[in-house]
Amino acid sequence: MTRANNEKGRYRMNATNRHLGALLAALAVVVAAGPARAAISAQCPADTDGMDTDGDGNAGNDNVCRHLIASDGYADMADGRLLYVFGFSEILSGEPLDMAVMNHTLSANAPAPTMAFREGQRVYLTLSNAGFMVRPDLFDPHSVHWHGFPNAAPIFDGMPDSTVTIKMDASQPYFYSVVDPGTYLYHCHVEATEHIQMGMVGQLYVQPKQNMLPAGTVLGSFTHRRGQKYGYNDGDGSSRYDVEVALQLDSFDPDFHDASESVQPLPFALMEDRYFLINGRGYPDTVRRGPMPNSFDGQLSQKIDAQVRARRGQRVLLRLSNLSVTEHFTVTLQGIPMHVVGEDARLLRGPTGLDLSYDTTSVTLGGGETADVILDTTGVVPGTYFLYTTNLNFLSNDAEDNGGMMTEVVILG
Repeated sequence: MTRANNEKGRYRMNATNRHLGALLAALAVVVAAGPARAAISAQCPADTDGMDTDGDGNAGNDNVCRHLIASDGYADMADGRLLYVFGFSEILSGEPLDMAVMNHTLSANAPAPTMAFREGQRVYLTLSNAGFMVRPDLFDPHSVHWHGFPNAAPIFDGMPDSTVTIKMDASQPYFYSVVDPGTYLYHCHVEATEHIQMGMVGQLYVQPKQNMLPAGTVLGSFTHRRGQKYGYNDGDGSSRYDVEVALQLDSFDPDFHDASESVQPLPFALMEDRYFLINGRGYPDTVRRGPMPNSFDGQLSQKIDAQVRARRGQRVLLRLSNLSVTEHFTVTLQGIPMHVVGEDARLLRGPTGLDLSYDTTSVTLGGGETADVILDTTGVVPGTYFLYTTNLNFLSNDAEDNGGMMTEVVILG
């Protein structure tokens, strides 16, 4: 066996021994408590106003309903180390709500399910709290905060000082009038540093009404064709794309995660991230296609891969975001031009309409920042290109080099 395989085997064996006692204790608590109360609920009103607010030609489908549930779980890092995480998973339409807590025990996704909407839609999001299976001593409430989003009212913002938070075995509806296109992000805002570090983060973006224009509509010197998509209502086709990929940058401190799992004081002042992630994975797991099960109980806890695939000549919209609580990140892509058309869910235009978009070889994001980057692959030689951080110490999975914050951009002929 290689050194890497030996390390992975050692991590998994130690993890199994370390977690078994905690899990058995948690199960004992659940059994002693008896069946969970059927307190999980959801609100999803029908769209009956007769108005087509998202421009798709259908006046009865503008209300969109999603249902997240908070819990804990596990995720494997690319070197094989198993980390305890907090997170959100999604209760799907038609799933029995009286079984939601049971079905979503240890179901935390890292990162949370991506939420994509169209401008003009009205979103009814329910958040439920299943509690922590491995840490039944914790009674943490949770919230959903759409970072940078103009909310309909403060109560829907998710900030603990201006809204309610959701306790265990309870649910709370949020309402969003989706009026501004662009790339956002979302996270739990209760004990934010802890819960974000533990993995309660997700990707969020809004597609513009310009996507719904009739074929043949003239946008400046550009003519819209059926099926073409845009990052913003740009009025000239400059944010047009063929392929859309959301990539969230993040990082974990394994000592902090271990301390949370083993009921130790949390080392906030000593927090030092050593796993550097794109969509919850380090390289080479970033390019593993499809959902990844964890090595603890086989749940699909890492569902979003990070490989970018396009045909030569296509335009790719990268929706980049950073939700690390400790680091700024700079990413680069050699061999393919990067053109930034939006930042923090705003089209880069001046007050008079002056085009402020720019070409660059790298993009730097602090925590809570986003950027919309167009990759124009016209003339690009087919092959595999690498998008990676220029912070070379972040190109590692803890002590294992040649990993971390890196993924592939595959251009097909």
